Amino acid sequence: MKDITIVVENKPGALADLGETLGKENINMEGLCGTLCEGEDLIHILVENPGKAYNVLERAGFKIKSQREVLVVEIKDIVKKPGSGGNLFRKLAHEEINIDLIYLAENNRLVIGVDDLKKAKTVL
Repeated sequence: MKDITIVVENKPGALADLGETLGKENINMEGLCGTLCEGEDLIHILVENPGKAYNVLERAGFKIKSQREVLVVEIKDIVKKPGSGGNLFRKLAHEEINIDLIYLAENNRLVIGVDDLKKAKTVL
């Protein structure tokens, strides 16, 4: 799956506009994360059909900063188990894989952006 990073204006309704735009095209945001970074309000969304989402957002005038493939990991084995998340992340660290993005998605999934996706897939 892919994560799309969108720059939005920091104002009431900006996120509603994003959600409605995708919803009108029957595109589900399976994961969502927002942050302020270097003066830009960034929204990360996880979508199953990134090409369609990208085109819809671009046509609607949204500024897309990036699009990238991410790891999507089921977290059923680490939920309510202290230390299990740390163990998962340690596996990546032992292989010198850096995590630069992380957020939760629907259906108990964890979205992880890394600097070496191919290597991370073999580790996890």
